Amino acid sequence: MEELRSLTDLLELHHVDTEIDRLLEDRQNLPALDDYRNADAALRRLTTERDAAADSLKEALRSLDKTSGELDITKAKADTEEMRLYAGGLSARDADYLRREVEMLRTQVTSMEDESIELMETLEAAEAESARLDADVAQAETTKQRLEASIKSEWASIDADIAVKEATKGDLVPLVDGAVLELYTELRNSREGQPVVGALVDGVCGACHLKLSAAEEHEARREHPPRCIHCRAILVP
Repeated sequence: MEELRSLTDLLELHHVDTEIDRLLEDRQNLPALDDYRNADAALRRLTTERDAAADSLKEALRSLDKTSGELDITKAKADTEEMRLYAGGLSARDADYLRREVEMLRTQVTSMEDESIELMETLEAAEAESARLDADVAQAETTKQRLEASIKSEWASIDADIAVKEATKGDLVPLVDGAVLELYTELRNSREGQPVVGALVDGVCGACHLKLSAAEEHEARREHPPRCIHCRAILVP
């Protein structure tokens, strides 16, 4: 009778361990975890794109500042040389040389002005791209934080359920015969995820659900503890 009670407690322990395993499996495979991993990957990708866009924006600003500075200097030099030309007092040779230099400077000014316009358009596009990516990164961060909060909430609920199951397990373990408990632990370790204890009802093993003949059931009951001849699970008559 004592042995039967111990086996009954073992069956209950097996149910509790199975529930704990299920909860741990649920904890590791929350649907939100895949969403979180995707959100994290998206955030990292967008952050890289945003940083690259920020570098491009800085480079566009530097190029425009450099060109604008050179344009101002070239304009000023062209104006000065043109004033010298119009002031007169130069030899024909010097005047011709100065006239050609002014024309060259004016050509450079026109070219720089065109380049400045292109750079301003590039800068405008870079600013728009940088602003877009800033918004995308902010949205991705919000999504990731929302998923993280959801996962933590679900984990907390699962952990609470596991704690209850662990407390129940702690009450059951001392009730099971030491040798039987050792066998049970060995079977669980070697058959991860498979039932290792089953009730024997109407000659059917509750672990593998196969029928034992009368002779097979008699043979199974003679073992200590009773073992299914098909799957070798511990049987609880």
